[in-house]
Amino acid sequence: MTAKPAPLVSTAQPEDYFQLLKPRVMSLVVFTGFTGLVAAPGDVNLLVGAIAVLCIAVGAGAAGALNMALEGETDALMRRTRGRPVAAGRVRKNDAMAFGMILSLFSVMLLGMNTNWLAGGLLALTIAYYAGFYTLLLKRRTPQNIVIGGAAGALPPVIGWAAATGGAPWQAWLLFLIIFLWTPPHSWALALYSAGDYAKAGIPMMPVARGAKSTRLQILIYSLIFVPVAVAPALVGMGGWIYLAVSAAGGLGFLGLAARLWRSRAGEAPDKAEAVGREAALYDVRAEAKPARNLFAFSILYLMALFAALLVEHLTGATPLSF
Repeated sequence: MTAKPAPLVSTAQPEDYFQLLKPRVMSLVVFTGFTGLVAAPGDVNLLVGAIAVLCIAVGAGAAGALNMALEGETDALMRRTRGRPVAAGRVRKNDAMAFGMILSLFSVMLLGMNTNWLAGGLLALTIAYYAGFYTLLLKRRTPQNIVIGGAAGALPPVIGWAAATGGAPWQAWLLFLIIFLWTPPHSWALALYSAGDYAKAGIPMMPVARGAKSTRLQILIYSLIFVPVAVAPALVGMGGWIYLAVSAAGGLGFLGLAARLWRSRAGEAPDKAEAVGREAALYDVRAEAKPARNLFAFSILYLMALFAALLVEHLTGATPLSF
């Protein structure tokens, strides 16, 4: 199956262009970027902060639009993505590309002119890294694609911090590291029950290239590294008791699910939608794949909870822990 040919006259609706922005991904990017802005020391002008968050959101949407423009034919081969606007032929590739380029230029220039050019440069790097380096070079060439490419999704809190202070100290990069290390277990859990899709599209995700057993082990190893790093802000003066409780309790849950997944047979058989060749919801999987689905779902909640705890503490002026 290939992408449907786009009509000579565009029939795209406004909601199609909204979907180009990958709103679900954008919401997480905005949330982590806003947390970096608030967690940075000092006070931020309300208008400047609002512009910074807007630019991070628009920049994330621009990267999503460029990714869909470049990935239209590949997306059409996968059940999870074949309904996207370019893959389904509702938006022409050139239109999606132009849309993404305009939003990229707008977001980077507005952020640079209203905050500082370090923040603007980091936003430009994020867009170029995701749309260019990850989409065009990494995704089809290495099973480590999501590991290396994960840097793009981990940069928003650094951008927010830079927008607030004009700098990017180690504290901002600790937030980056949390998201960077979270990405492989999160993405590979999804890949374990979508491996048939990736294989059909020729994308060497870890379960396709190295097999399900190796992927489950690597998820466990990354989880063992990720959880202590996720707790670290409470130990270095960035978080308080709320953050410590959320990161520790959630981390134990994350490790428990990762260990259960490691002991399972997830990814060793096609999911039930693949078996009968029908559409399926993201969480509609066969019993053997449920440990992968559960870790995937919990990983989203855990990351949101980490940044929510940090956000609440800084907004309420809670005193960070000191050891």
